[in-house]
Formats: sequence, C-alpha cells, structure tokens
Amino acid sequence: MTGVVMKFLGAELREMGGADARQGNWRSGRDADNILWLAMDCEAGGTNVISRKVLEELNTHLAAAEADLPKALVIRSAKDAGFAAGADIAEFKDVTADPDKLLKEGHAVFDRLAALKCPTICVVHGACLGGGFEMALACDMRIGVRGASFAFPEVQLGLHPGLGGTFRSIALIDPVEAMTLMLTGKTAHTKKAKALGLLDAIVEERHVAAAVEAAANGKLEGHEPGLKARALSLGTARSYAARQMRSSAEKKAPKAHYPAPYALIDLWEEHGGDPEAMQKAEIESFARLLQTDTSKNLQRAFFLRQRLRANSKGEDGISHVHVIGAGAMGAEIAAMSAIRGKRVTLGDTSGKALGHAVKLAREIYASKHLSSLETRDALDRLMPDQMGYGIGAADLIIEAGPEKTEIKQSIYDGLTDQMKKGAILASNTSSLSISDLAAHAPDAARFAGLHFFNPVSRIDLVEVIAGPDTSEDTTNRLAAFCGAIKKLPVHVGDAPGFLVNRALVPYMMEAMTLMDEGVPKEVIDTAALRFGMPMGPVTLADQVGLDIGLHVAESLAAELETPMAPISQTLRDKVAAGEIGKKSGTGFYDWSEGAPHPDNDADAPDDLTDRLILPMLNACVEVLRQGAAKAEDDIDAAMIFATGWAPFRGGPMHYARARGVDEIILRLKELESAHGPRFAPDAGWHTLG
Repeated sequence: MTGVVMKFLGAELREMGGADARQGNWRSGRDADNILWLAMDCEAGGTNVISRKVLEELNTHLAAAEADLPKALVIRSAKDAGFAAGADIAEFKDVTADPDKLLKEGHAVFDRLAALKCPTICVVHGACLGGGFEMALACDMRIGVRGASFAFPEVQLGLHPGLGGTFRSIALIDPVEAMTLMLTGKTAHTKKAKALGLLDAIVEERHVAAAVEAAANGKLEGHEPGLKARALSLGTARSYAARQMRSSAEKKAPKAHYPAPYALIDLWEEHGGDPEAMQKAEIESFARLLQTDTSKNLQRAFFLRQRLRANSKGEDGISHVHVIGAGAMGAEIAAMSAIRGKRVTLGDTSGKALGHAVKLAREIYASKHLSSLETRDALDRLMPDQMGYGIGAADLIIEAGPEKTEIKQSIYDGLTDQMKKGAILASNTSSLSISDLAAHAPDAARFAGLHFFNPVSRIDLVEVIAGPDTSEDTTNRLAAFCGAIKKLPVHVGDAPGFLVNRALVPYMMEAMTLMDEGVPKEVIDTAALRFGMPMGPVTLADQVGLDIGLHVAESLAAELETPMAPISQTLRDKVAAGEIGKKSGTGFYDWSEGAPHPDNDADAPDDLTDRLILPMLNACVEVLRQGAAKAEDDIDAAMIFATGWAPFRGGPMHYARARGVDEIILRLKELESAHGPRFAPDAGWHTLG
C-alpha cells in the first residue's frame, strides 16, 4: 500500500479521531482538515478494476459526502500496482443484456462525483486506464505521482470510452489530443500527461499530502482549455478535423474490421459542442459497438491473454538468471529479466557484444519510461559476464546461442560440471528439436525450450517446450518465470516448428512462391493487410531476417507431414548476396527510407488471400492433432500475441470455426487441385466437427 494511503488509514488518522474503514472495495477516512479520503482497494486480486459493485459502493460514499460535505474529497488507489486497470471486462456480457440501464447507472455515479460541491481530487500512481481514467476525469483536479500514466485502451476491445470519457476528455484538454488518445489507445506518461493538461501537478509520493492540501485550499491551479478547444466547439472546424482523422484511421484500422474509431469520430463530429448530447450518444454508440463481432472477438483476445497468464501461476524459485549469448535475442532476454527484478549475468566471449547488450538495455529501459533510479537499479542487476562466473550460481540458464545444433550441444557439454544442483537449462531455439538437444544437456529432466520472439521487449508470448524427458516441475517453473518477467507462456510440445513458426513459415514461403509466379510483393502484402494481418508476409520475412527465415524453413522442410511451398531460389540468392532484410538495409524491400507501406491490389489472383491464410490454418490443425498444442484457445492466443494474427477475427481456429470447417476443407481441396499437395487438408479437420 502506498505511503499516503497508509498514513490516512493508519495510526495517525485514528489519533486524529478518524476511522480506517473498509467497506467492500473501498477504504475511507477523514483527516484532521476534514478531507475525505477514498482509497479504491478491490477485494479480488492485486489490481483495481472498475466493476459495477465498485461504482455502487462509490455512489454510497458520494451520498454520504453530500450529506456531510467534507472540505475536499480525494480518490486514490490502495494498490501498489497502480490506480486502475480499467473496466471489469467480464461484466460486459451483463451490459450487453441491458446496455441502456447499466451504462446510465455508471454515468450517474460519475456525474454525481463531478457535481459534488467541494473540490474533488484524484491522486494517481501507476497506470490509470479506461474506466479508471474516466473516474479521474470526473474529478476537479488530478495529481500524479511520478510514474503515473493514462490511457484509453477501449479501442483494443473494439469500443470507445463509455463512462463519460469521450466528452470529459475533450472538454479538459485539446480535443484533437483527446481524440488521439481515444483513437489509438496510446499511453500518456507522466510528463506528457502534465503537458496535455491531464495532470495539474506531479509530485513525489512523500509530497502527495501537501499537494492535496494545496488543491483543497484552492492553491493548485487547474488546467484551462485553450483557443484550439474553443475553435473546435464549432461544427465546421470539427468536420474538417474529423475528415483528417478518418483518413488517418483508414490507413491503420480499416472501418470494415474496426468500426469503433469511426463511431467515435462520428460521435465527436456531430456532438462535440454539446456535452449533454454527446453523453447520450456515447451511451448509445458504446451499446451498439458491444454487439459487433469485432468487439466480441477482441474481448475474446483479452480473455485469451488471461488464459495464458493463468499458466504462469506459482513460484518459479528463480532469482538468478544466466543468459548465454549476447546477441540481439540474448541481450533482450537479459534486459527484460533484469527490469523485472531478476539478478542477471550475461555471458559471451566477446566484450564488444556485451557492451552492445548493455547499450541496448539502456535503450529498452528508456522506451519503457523507466525513471533514472529504476534504470540504474535494472542495470545494477544486469552484469556482463565474459568469463561465465554466473553459471554456477544461476537458478536458470538460458542458452541463446546460434541456431546450430552442434554449437548448442558443445555449449551444453561445457555446462555439465558447472551448473548447481536443481538449476534449469533452457534453450531459446526457434526450430531445433528439444529431444535432440536434450541428449547433451546435463539433466534432461531439467531441460526445455524457452522460445522468446524478436523483439523480446515488445512481444509478450513465450513458447515453453517440453522434451520427452522434461519434468512437469521444470515446465511449470519456466512458465512461472515467464509470468514473473511479465511474459505470456504457452505450453507446447516438441514438434517441428513448435507452434508459431510451424504456422507462420508456410505463410511466408507461399508468399515467395507467389512472387516467383509473378505476383508483385506489394499486391501480396496488401492482401494480407486487408485480411487483418499486422504486416504482409513479405514485409514480415524482411523484418525477421531472410537468413533466419531460410534456416527455419530448411529445418522444417524435411520434418513436415504436409509439405509447404518449396523454398524459393530467390530467397536463397538474396541470403547468399547478403540482402537479408531490414537489418542489412535491403531484402525484398529497400528499408533505407523506413518500413514499406504497400497498398496495391491491382490484378490480385482470386485465390490470393486463401493461398496465404489457409496454410496457416492447416498447420494449426496439424499442431493440434499431433498434440503439440493442448487446445484451440492456446493456438489462437499464441498466434495473436506472437504474430498479431488478425485479433478482430478471434484467432485462426476461431476464424476457421466461424467460416465453417466443411467450407475450409472444400477450399483446401480446391487449392490442392490447383496448386499441389501442400494444400491437402490435414486429417485433424475431420475431428473438429
């Protein structure tokens, strides 16, 4: 619990005659200056969520405050994790059943808070998201503890703010900035939040009480909307800005796939000058969006994330991690382990590589908005270890060496007499057989795959791969370790390509076959983008690295039951010439001027999209049939969180069922007749039913 909350709920408050009262999800008390403190402290879990019960209880506290008006009311969180993670998504089904009633009830609570006839102050530490952000906006002033951040992530659920955030945000700050936050879901960290006007003050935790006192006494100057806000209260100005917003949104989120941004723009354009009308329209629009397939599937993705998080429950027993290999993958694994409190030694024979790894860690910590003290502490936990002294003390050793069996095996041979008893060895291999590698591991029961995805600092999924002799304790501890460093573990078996690469490589190889047939790369990538993939397969191949793609494809080719498209000679030639994608400056695309933005569907073959997408679905079914994945939901979660697979479609298996298993089998047979046995439907389709 944070320091100020402890103060008013602790001995000092009681000595002043106040009470440390807990009622459900809230703690309350009045201090000697008659300031009423309400601390949100949700009973379930370590994070606050804005549930119906939380709002009902807040309403009760507000009624009491109206009856006995305090000098000021302060709302903050009693959770160390932050202010609030947003709405309770599990309750959306109740809202869908009776949206008008339940949404209006929520609005009434925040309206009551906004109308309270004393200063209302929201103190924010950590993340203040969604419904929590809307609660903060209903207060008169907002004080941020350093590290506070604000975001409207509703767009990631196919929605826009639904508890007053649309009209309160545009009334408080520059409307275009407010719309940008809502349309993108991006985070405004502490300094930006202050610059925008979301925060009236930024203080250290120890100064919160003084800042609250200043606010209560009218000595904290609130943010005043500027000239731009007044100009955009005029309909003609909003219409011009709205057209620009729609054009920008269409480039990133086509309306056919993501209706929420366009509903929000319409809402603002039509009602942005009338808060009461916008509130009514917000409720109606939010209720409609809840019914869309996009929102239902994006909510499904949210619960898939929760499913993977559940895999990581338990204690990992890992305090010291030793990473072998200071290349890009090893360096990022080490940096992300250190940022989460693990003691890390990073081993490499090259001092230059270790220096680059530390520099990369600094860049990652800056991108994560760590303070200077947090960065210092993380770097203190990350120790370059050219001599390998950390091996003997490590609870977990992660090998991130070159993707060659003989190199990895030689590394393991050297660990036999160095690892401490009970330590786990894990390989970050992306394609090599765990069974083959385990033959050289000091203890096969304590050996597994731990496949991170590049870049580790941005992609949350990790495949935890059990070999034939891997113990359940080992895989459970590795999954718990993933959770401890804020990653999402999925348990998979030792099959060619494991899960994600097994599905993804055929997608990229088919794209290259299409190029060999004369289909322009821009047309291929555009088809994938319009289906909903985050990037086209040709762009993806360049991003991954053509050398890595070729290696994984060659590793897979000899092992698959159903063949994929033959490896393109053009791919081989480019790798031989050193044109290996983004990291070399050129691959299939020229990256010298940044990422490509293909937009061309001229003369696209009629079967183009199915030729790209259905091999992925076929591979997913094979993985499920072989038992390499335990459930369809694991496949959908892995593909969404490792590759960004069209989340508004709910994942590949969900899409397959929505489209119809029989229809996909028929389509695969048609493609098999036209293009060969690589499209033959896997036998597993017939068991789905």
